[in-house]
Amino acid sequence: MSQSTQQFLALTSPGIEVLLAEEIKNLGAEQVVQKPEGVYFTTSLALGYKISLWTRLATRVMLKIGEGEAKNKDELFATASTVNWLAHFDSQTSFAIDFVGYSEEIRNSQFGALTIKDAIVDQFREQGVERPNVDKSSPGISFQARLLRDSVSLYLDFSGRGLFQRGYREHSGVAPLKENLAAALILRSGWLSDTSKPLVDPMCGSGTILIEAVAMATKQAPSINRATWGFDAWLKHDDELWQEQLAQAVKSSSDSLEQSQINNLKVFGVDIDARVLKTAQQNSRNAKLQRFIEFKCLNTNDMNNTFGQAGTILFNPPYGERIGELPELVENFVLFGQKLKTQFIDWRVAILTANVDLLAMLKLSSFKRYKFKNGPLDCQLALYNVDTKQLAKDAVSPNANFAEQDSAFANRLKKNRKGLKGWLKSTQLECYRLYDADIPEYNVAVDIYGDYLVIHEYAAPKTIDADKAAKRLQEVIYWAPKVLEVPTSKVVLKTRAKQKGSNQYQRVDKSKQSITINEHGALFKINLWDYLDTGLFLDHRKTRQIVAKKAKGKNLLNLFAYTGSVSVQAALHGASAITTVDMSNTYLNWAQDNFALNKLNGHKYQFVQADCLEWLKKSNDQFELIFIDPPTFSNSKRMEDSFDVQRDHVTLITDALSSLADGGEIFFTNNKRNFKMDFDAMEKLGLQAIAMSDITRDKDFARNKHIHNSWSIKRAVSK
Repeated sequence: MSQSTQQFLALTSPGIEVLLAEEIKNLGAEQVVQKPEGVYFTTSLALGYKISLWTRLATRVMLKIGEGEAKNKDELFATASTVNWLAHFDSQTSFAIDFVGYSEEIRNSQFGALTIKDAIVDQFREQGVERPNVDKSSPGISFQARLLRDSVSLYLDFSGRGLFQRGYREHSGVAPLKENLAAALILRSGWLSDTSKPLVDPMCGSGTILIEAVAMATKQAPSINRATWGFDAWLKHDDELWQEQLAQAVKSSSDSLEQSQINNLKVFGVDIDARVLKTAQQNSRNAKLQRFIEFKCLNTNDMNNTFGQAGTILFNPPYGERIGELPELVENFVLFGQKLKTQFIDWRVAILTANVDLLAMLKLSSFKRYKFKNGPLDCQLALYNVDTKQLAKDAVSPNANFAEQDSAFANRLKKNRKGLKGWLKSTQLECYRLYDADIPEYNVAVDIYGDYLVIHEYAAPKTIDADKAAKRLQEVIYWAPKVLEVPTSKVVLKTRAKQKGSNQYQRVDKSKQSITINEHGALFKINLWDYLDTGLFLDHRKTRQIVAKKAKGKNLLNLFAYTGSVSVQAALHGASAITTVDMSNTYLNWAQDNFALNKLNGHKYQFVQADCLEWLKKSNDQFELIFIDPPTFSNSKRMEDSFDVQRDHVTLITDALSSLADGGEIFFTNNKRNFKMDFDAMEKLGLQAIAMSDITRDKDFARNKHIHNSWSIKRAVSK
C-alpha cells in the first residue's frame, strides 16, 4: 500500500493556488493540477505525509476515497455507499461530514451531508456493526464531500485542523494574517532570493510575517509540532511510514537551523503598540526563531533606515475599515511614501491592502500587483522598487510630493476659512460648515464641531469616475486636518449615500461617545461616531434662532423633533410651554438630555413618543406656534403608510391646522431638493405661505441655495 499512488487535494485561499501548485511539485508530487478550488495531485502515501508536514501554503490536505454521480439524493446516497467506510474507521470513532457545493436537486450542504451520513450509518448496520456517532464539534475522523456538476468526490480530511495553524501563535492582534497567506506574501515579495538582505515589517502586529519569513529562510517544516492529525484514527494510516517522514522533517529542520547560526539572517519588526510587540516576541520564542528577529516599539512615521543594506519592506497595514482609522492611515501613507523616497532608495516595498486607494497616497508606481483573499476581503499585494527610475518619475510629476499648492481642495478650504473668519469671530460658534461639495470632484462636506473635524462623503456624481472620486476622498482626508490644524485622532469620516426617510438616522456604530457644544448660548449633546447625523442639523442654526424668538411667551409644538434642538432654543428664549414629538425613543431621550444640559425642567416641557402624523389627528391641544421639519421620505415600520414630503405636505399642514390657535403660525421646513410648495392648496385652505429660505440660511451655508426650504404659514387675513 505504501508504494501505491493516491489522489490528493490541497486546499488554500484564493490567490495562493499558483504558488501552492509549485510548492507541491517541488515536494515531489506528480500530476499536479491547479484549479480554482485547490490543487489536485497524485503521490504515494509516504509523500502525502511529507507534503502535509512541509506545505506552508495549503490550509488542508485531503485524500480521495471515492467518487461518482450525484444528480439527486438517491445517486448521492448510492455513490456514498460504494465506499467501504469500515475500512477507513471503526464504530468507536466519531465522525463528521463537511459538504461543499450544491445543485438543482441538492440545494444545501446540510442536506448533502445528512444523505452521506445516512449511507455511512446504514453500511455499518448492514455489516452487523454498531453505528458510529456523529460529532460535528470534535470528531475523531472527518470527511469532505465536494459536489461539482452533478458529480461528487469524497475525501478523508487527511491533515485535520487547518494547516495554517502552526502552533507558535498563542495570541494575535486585531484582524490577524493567516500564516499561509503570510508565506505567500513573502514568496511574492522576492525577499527569499537573497535572505542576507534585511526584511522589515513596519506594522508587524503579532509578528506572523516575520516568523514565517525566518522559518522559510531557515527551511523549517511548519507542521512538525502538530499534536493531532486527520489521519490519526484512519484505519489505513501507516504509522511506521509517518514516523519516518516526521523524523526526517525534524532532523532536516534542526540541521538547517544550526547552519543558519553562522549566516547574517536578520529581520526587523516595528509596531507602535508595546502590548502587541510583547505578543510578537512570545510568538517568535514559541517558534524558536527569536534570535533572528529584532523588534522595535516605534511609530512607523518615526522609523528611520537603520537596517543596513537595501532590502525588502513587507507589511499588512490596517485597511481603514474601523471607525476613526482611515484619517490616520491616509496621513501615515503619505508620510511613509515621502520617507521611502528619502531614506529607502533601492529597497523593494510590498504592501497588502483591501483599500487600494490608500496606495495612491504613497505617490509611487507599482511594477506588479497580485490578488489575494484575506478572509472575506479582496486584497492586492502591490510591489514597488524605490529606485532612481522612480525618483525620475517624481521629478517629472510635481504632484508626487503632495504639494499643498497643487491641491484644488486644500486651496478651496483655505479660501472658505478665510471668508468665514470675521463671521466666526463675531458669532463665536463652535459648530459650522466649512466646505460643501464646492468642487464636484471633491464631493464631501467638511464640518467643525468644537475640536473635531467631520468629513461627510457623498455619493459621487455619475459624471465623476468612481476610482477618481475615491482617490479625491483620500486627498480630502489628508489635506483637511492639515489645513485646519486638527490632529487625525479628532477626524471623523462619515459615508453618506443618498438616504431615504429614516435611513439617515440609522445607527452605524456603538461607541456611545458624545461631546457638548455651545450654539448661541444653548448646550447640545453631539455624537460624532454612532449615526450618520450628529444630533444637530447645522443648516437649521438660523432657523432655530428665528423660531425661538417667535416662540417667546407662546405655546410651541415641535413635530419630527429629532434631538429637540428647536425646543431647547425656544425654551431658552422664554416659550411659555413646549411639546416635543418624535417617533424615536432614542432621539426623544436625546432631546431630554439636551434639556437637562441646559437645566430646563418642569411640567411645561412635554415629550411625546408618537408617529407625528397620527398624533396630529388625535390631538385636541392648541398651539400658537407649530414647527414642522418632516423627513423627505419615510416608510418606518411604526407608520401605517409611507410619507413623501412633496406628495403629502398639504395633508400634513391641513392636519396641523386643527392644532393651530387663532392668530397662530406654522413654520414649515424640509430638505428636499427642488421641493415645490402647493400654493393653490394653501390658498384653498385659507393660508398664506411666505418664503423664508433665504432668511434661514446662515453665512456658512450661503453657497448652497438648496440646502433647505422654509415657509412661514399663517391664516390669510380677510380683505
